Amino acid sequence: MRNISLIIVLGILFSMTANSSDNPLIIDVRTLDEWNNGHIEGSYHIEWQVISENIFDLTSDFNKKIYVYCRSGNRSGKAKNMLNALGFDNVINAGGKEEAESLIKSLN
Repeated sequence: MRNISLIIVLGILFSMTANSSDNPLIIDVRTLDEWNNGHIEGSYHIEWQVISENIFDLTSDFNKKIYVYCRSGNRSGKAKNMLNALGFDNVINAGGKEEAESLIKSLN
């Protein structure tokens, strides 16, 4: 009976982990002023310079799909490199805001 309980608990934990990886994070790495002037619905705001210090507030899943975007793709490229250096392997530079919106809509 004890082994069955352990198997059930492990199954639940695996299911929760799998589901969390299925929902990608969308992170706007622009300035707060840019964010306040409009951002992608459901996205999080972390300026690119501090993404390494703040990403763990959102996830500790190194396999989680993470889309980063900015105005042109430059800052999001830097943010992607910083996240990759931390061990996040599934980071996509979605480019500028409009490009990111199109990309994310095409995935749904």
